[in-house]
Amino acid sequence: MTFRLLLALNFFLSIEATENKILVKQSPMLVAYNNAVNLSCKYTNNLFSKEFRASLYKGVDSAVEVCVVNGNYSHQLQFHSNTGFYCDGKLDNETVTFYLWNLKVNQTDIYFCKIVIMYPPPYIGNEKSNGTIIHVKENHLCPPHQSTRPSVPFLALVVLSGVLAFYSLLTTVFLFKCWPGDLQCQEIFMISTSYSFV
Repeated sequence: MTFRLLLALNFFLSIEATENKILVKQSPMLVAYNNAVNLSCKYTNNLFSKEFRASLYKGVDSAVEVCVVNGNYSHQLQFHSNTGFYCDGKLDNETVTFYLWNLKVNQTDIYFCKIVIMYPPPYIGNEKSNGTIIHVKENHLCPPHQSTRPSVPFLALVVLSGVLAFYSLLTTVFLFKCWPGDLQCQEIFMISTSYSFV
């Protein structure tokens, strides 16, 4: 008889304990492209007409509060961060969505949602969820597109090299033709050199 009484008492205490907890579901992993990400936290408690606090924590030990919103539905909600994160968010009947932007690669970590109902009593919070790993991808900035047109000094160098190569070829052909002692070539050579000295 005593055993049944203890079993029934344990059952009612476990029901009361689960009623004072909010269940939160998060996506297991998100990848932040362009340094921004939306993290949605789905919960099982209706927050209408209640005072609450929803927050997002970073790290296995939840040491850094990344983003937080306090309030109720009677006034405009303000998401803010006291730790240098850029955050905003949206709240509806079943979901708190945290929007983080300007993330850095070193902010890749596990993030946990926490929701607490502060009023009306009793104070109700959520068990620590499995969390969401946010992987921040590094942006690879491509260098600006360079023109395929060659520069002007390069073109001048190519033209000058071409003129010198043509002159060298012409001189070599002339010398090979006149080298064996051709008198006509020697006369032409003498005439051209005498004009150059005058």
